[in-house]
Amino acid sequence: MERWQGRAALVTGASAGIGAELCRVLVQHGMLVVGCARSVDKIKAIAEEDAVKASPGKLIAIKCDLTKESEILSLFDEIRQKVGRLDVCINNAGLGYDAPLLTGTTSQFRNMLDVNVMALCICTQQAVKLMQEIGIDDGQIIHISSIGGHTIPQQGGLGANFYCGTKFMVRALTEGLRREIKGLNSHIRIASVSPGLVETQFFETYLKDNAALKPEDLFKRQPLQSKDVAESVVHILSAPQHVEIHDIIVCPYNG
Repeated sequence: MERWQGRAALVTGASAGIGAELCRVLVQHGMLVVGCARSVDKIKAIAEEDAVKASPGKLIAIKCDLTKESEILSLFDEIRQKVGRLDVCINNAGLGYDAPLLTGTTSQFRNMLDVNVMALCICTQQAVKLMQEIGIDDGQIIHISSIGGHTIPQQGGLGANFYCGTKFMVRALTEGLRREIKGLNSHIRIASVSPGLVETQFFETYLKDNAALKPEDLFKRQPLQSKDVAESVVHILSAPQHVEIHDIIVCPYNG
């Protein structure tokens, strides 16, 4: 991670869960981290944690509603003004609803598309544009995807099919982006991390309209923790220059 010291990273969905842990870990490795979310006060609270304040890096909080393109564009303008560069973009923000294809609402489907797909694409486009503006040719794009982008879970009644559809799309977009970057003869690397069940607030949103289930009902075995996913991101960033990690699948151990 030495080559990333003093360099800048963007983490979307940084107010809680995996995003919050990524902010903590990256500042510990000496990076200047921009964390964005609608709940910007939560990111500011993370920046005031003793361990974060004692780290060699720094965390900057910027408010952004990723469902609004105008706010994403403003986010990147603010990064230009406050930081002046971007070396790593981690598209972590994502959400899901218990929304079966036959009974889910249009607003649920659209919100998942806006956050899981559209925001990811716009942030990636703007990140690469900013890297190119200042001549960064060794940057890194990382999508935090899901095991749901590789297989559709068998549990009945969870209504995850549309959510998985968005993550299958992320898988295709990751490979498509990699090919476009190669076509530019750029050395910006593209990777994704596909976790299984992670113990975060994700399931509070997912199950908010399903009174029959609680988040703990989904955890048949010990779930992953946010730090497990953050360690996979560090592994990607720590890879030597001749290595490009494409996708890491990390799941709870089924022992």
